[in-house]
Amino acid sequence: MWIEQPPVLYRMLFPEGIWRIINRKYRKTVYLTFDDGPIPEVTPWVLDTLDKFGVKATFFCVGENVAHNPDLFHEICLRGHSVGNHSYNHIQGIKCSANNYVENVIKADTLINSPLYRPPHGLMTYKQSRMLKKHFNIIMYDVVTRDYSSKLNGQQVFENLKKYTRPGSIIVFHDSLKAEANLRYALPLSIEWLKNNDYRFDVIHQM
Repeated sequence: MWIEQPPVLYRMLFPEGIWRIINRKYRKTVYLTFDDGPIPEVTPWVLDTLDKFGVKATFFCVGENVAHNPDLFHEICLRGHSVGNHSYNHIQGIKCSANNYVENVIKADTLINSPLYRPPHGLMTYKQSRMLKKHFNIIMYDVVTRDYSSKLNGQQVFENLKKYTRPGSIIVFHDSLKAEANLRYALPLSIEWLKNNDYRFDVIHQM
């Protein structure tokens, strides 16, 4: 559970972060998010799947992938989804200085141009978090499906979503090669299950 649904003590390490969003108009709202794209092998399938179900999501994009796939990034926006910054090359905050970390994020922002930021691996230092808060809304997560894990299969990823999702959950999937097999299995089932349980979907805007 430490990974799938971060405990209160972990959330307290990053008080600037937004972990869950309670929609006052419709409490059973969830926020699907996709990290690490865009890539041509996976992201188009994700977009088509979301279109099939009439669902909008938020894509936290890696700047380097945007630079390599600008048309695909624009397609995400054209289809009505929200986008966020996931650093330029998936940098780990705890492995570099605060200034270098922020410079990396700003470099990605020249391509992504979003007020939303999610730290790779959900990790950064307190100083990095404080510096980034001046420029971005830091979006964390309430449910990590762990679709990227080679130790889980698609059904287990789906079970993670069912077990931990609650009203206001920010849910993390990955449009990446590492997650592809589990994602292709779990995403359609997850959307169907959420709809059947009266959840609605929304995108994350500037908070």
